[in-house]
Amino acid sequence: MASMSKLLEAGIDAIRELPDENQDFAGELLLAIAGRKGARLRLTADQIDKIKIGLAQAERRQFATDDEMRETWKKFGL
Repeated sequence: MASMSKLLEAGIDAIRELPDENQDFAGELLLAIAGRKGARLRLTADQIDKIKIGLAQAERRQFATDDEMRETWKKFGL
């Protein structure tokens, strides 16, 4: 079995502490990144970068305002 980088190992340790639903999502992302069959998600490198940015913003508690969300929903006709 190949060894794991320290960063990946730290990430997996952190994922283990999340609720099951979040662990499943993280597992799907990892499988998609690895290109494994059975992964339901197919992400581009750009999408992965955007997810990283969003997660970093969430960690800093930088969320969209109500006005920004209304504009977003309006774009999708909701």
